[in-house]
Amino acid sequence: MVTDMINWVCKPFGKLTTEELYIILRLRSEVFVVEQNCVFLDMDNKDFFCDHLMGWKENMLLGYSRIVPPGISYEESSIGRIVSSPAGRGTGVGRDLLQQSIQTLYRIHGKRDIRIGAQYYLKEFYESFGFVQTGEIYPEDGINHIEMLLFIKH
Repeated sequence: MVTDMINWVCKPFGKLTTEELYIILRLRSEVFVVEQNCVFLDMDNKDFFCDHLMGWKENMLLGYSRIVPPGISYEESSIGRIVSSPAGRGTGVGRDLLQQSIQTLYRIHGKRDIRIGAQYYLKEFYESFGFVQTGEIYPEDGINHIEMLLFIKH
């Protein structure tokens, strides 16, 4: 299993090293701006308020997400900027990343509903974790998105 090979580390923004921050922003830019050919301002000032989950294999960042507290992106807690490195694709790192992200959010913010703005083409991936679509398709930065919600089980 990929998770066995990955060292998952989560830090608040103020505890990130300069090198970690650079590598995170480089990966987000590599995938969201270059690979997806999407011109947008990735640094949206939300990073300051979030925790940052990083999946390292040796010195390579294979997976990353930001754990967003309630009231920043949505009323609910959220997981954002979910990205796996092209170098890790096809190994299960994306599934491990989302599972780690959910568990990390629960640990930091308590077990609560999680709302995400998902790229539409990944709808089935998120549904496999229990997320449900809660709104219509909307364009964001030239890519179709949907809001999805993972309800806590009572």
